[in-house]
Amino acid sequence: MSDFVKNAENAPKGFVAAEAAGLRWLAEPQAVPVVEVLSEEKDSLRLARLESVPPTAEAARALGEGLAQLHDAGAPGFGWTPAEGAWFGPLESPFAVENTSRDDFGRYWADDRLRPLADAVTRTLGADGHDTVDEAIDIIADGAFDGVSGQGQEEPARVHGDLWSGNLMWTAEGATLIDPAAHGGHRLEDLAMLSLFGAPFLEEIFEGYEAVHPLAGDWQQDLPAHLFFGLLAHVRIFGEAYVDQTIATAESIIARADQLGF
Repeated sequence: MSDFVKNAENAPKGFVAAEAAGLRWLAEPQAVPVVEVLSEEKDSLRLARLESVPPTAEAARALGEGLAQLHDAGAPGFGWTPAEGAWFGPLESPFAVENTSRDDFGRYWADDRLRPLADAVTRTLGADGHDTVDEAIDIIADGAFDGVSGQGQEEPARVHGDLWSGNLMWTAEGATLIDPAAHGGHRLEDLAMLSLFGAPFLEEIFEGYEAVHPLAGDWQQDLPAHLFFGLLAHVRIFGEAYVDQTIATAESIIARADQLGF
């Protein structure tokens, strides 16, 4: 079997072990293809080499079905990770994230993920922007998005955690997950990240997902709350280019919560 060596000489201590553990944990339920970990060293990861093919609607639908099964496999808690340390971001500049396991989605998402990022980019957001972002985070902390479309409380799902379109490899075996930030989270986290930069055949992915795990009819209106972390991370890593989109997303979260009665 040919392989691909991912060098991480400048990555934080434990980064490689965390990625390897995340890939193995995502592969465990055998729900969706995940790149195989062949071996790991302190500063490198040897993975099975993937050969890309063009995406198709059929493969996208199968991905959606598999993601629903993966999420349904569950996790011990919100924020829990399969390794001691946890990071988010590209190999060149990842940042550490909290991985305390919590029973409550809103507090985990708001206090452990969103608020530290918002505070780190206060100057970049500007005073008014930071106030709007803070208001949206407070609404999330109060539980507006604990369920789907305000219905109930979701159980922790087994999520990839950074599932933008660039972390999918379309192969002959199906869409394959790479480069995770795997953790216990809300099932809409992965679906939201797929929508952030427009995955190919996105509607087919969503259709496949709902064929296995139906969601409330207006669930896509919840997605801004679940891609919010990804946008704030982009402000931290890349700067002002993502500020307007982040503030607009905060405004969408506030408006959606008002629709839901929060």
